[in-house]
Amino acid sequence: MQCTFGKTPSGERLEKVKQSPNFREGKFQNLSHTPDLAEGASYYKVTKDFFFDKDKRNQPSSALPSQKVDLHSTSLHENILVWFGHSSYYMQVDGKRILVDPVLSGNASPVSFTTRSFKGSDVYGVNDIPEIDYLFISHDHYDHLDYETILKLKPKVKKIIMGLGIGEHFESWGFDRSIFIEKDWHEEIQLGDGFTVHTAPARHFSGRGFKRNQSIWMSYVLQTPSMKIFIGGDSGYDTHFKSIGDKHGPFDLVILECGQYHQYWKYIHMMPEETAQAAVDLNAKSLLPVHWAKFSLSLHAWDDSIKRVTAAAELLAMPTHTPIIGQILNMNEPAIINKWWETVK
Repeated sequence: MQCTFGKTPSGERLEKVKQSPNFREGKFQNLSHTPDLAEGASYYKVTKDFFFDKDKRNQPSSALPSQKVDLHSTSLHENILVWFGHSSYYMQVDGKRILVDPVLSGNASPVSFTTRSFKGSDVYGVNDIPEIDYLFISHDHYDHLDYETILKLKPKVKKIIMGLGIGEHFESWGFDRSIFIEKDWHEEIQLGDGFTVHTAPARHFSGRGFKRNQSIWMSYVLQTPSMKIFIGGDSGYDTHFKSIGDKHGPFDLVILECGQYHQYWKYIHMMPEETAQAAVDLNAKSLLPVHWAKFSLSLHAWDDSIKRVTAAAELLAMPTHTPIIGQILNMNEPAIINKWWETVK
């Protein structure tokens, strides 16, 4: 169990954390004042509602549809994305293999019998993942950084790009520090071969135990030789999207969370309508909504978020991708809304 939790920064890494302009009063801070819970909410009410007032359709009653391709044999000449459900996805862009926030163990919790994935959403496992050039980690929550998955991926990963402080988890899990690229907000990473990453803020929090915000939560601007992609991680809505869009846009594709929201925690997770607006703020050419269709981490119906975000995106004329889990999405082709969730009971 202790291994699953990871470790908080210590030694040289802790000293670097303390020097960050975003680390104040013993923890990392958001750009804007960000309460854990919204006005009028309490942990008692949240807990009560979570156990007794969930939507009856909080989870799908039948297996989700999925597809599966052999990622080991896909052509590196194609710019493709394969979504694994929630916020995990694989990309091939301009000859590089990229993996983001992989959670492939069947649960998003320090204990395997809680927060189980939906039936049909686990079509891919670690053995299906080829060698990875760049592994991106947005933050250290269990639904984005999974101990079991990460441990199995160890021999396949060449470089890990992550927020300041997260490296302590990976070191405690036996990873070689030489493959870490561990950064604060507003830094530039030159990867070579025409690939550049700009680290950017998100409005969220971090932590795998009782002590929160000892590592920083990230979003990333990924510039490749032919594309610009925004890797959003988890974030509440705020002015940082417009700032990032003004500085780094336009984006060919923005990948943004749309699920697991509630008014109780509206500052750390977007409402679906805000997701569509954030894509506009980022000056996006197309949107891929993620953070849904794998785990039940809120009170709403499992498909409520995708219905709301696609409706909002249509009103804002924002082209939106809605692939089935495991389906190959060609990032050079126009976005198409496939309402596959309507086939699920």
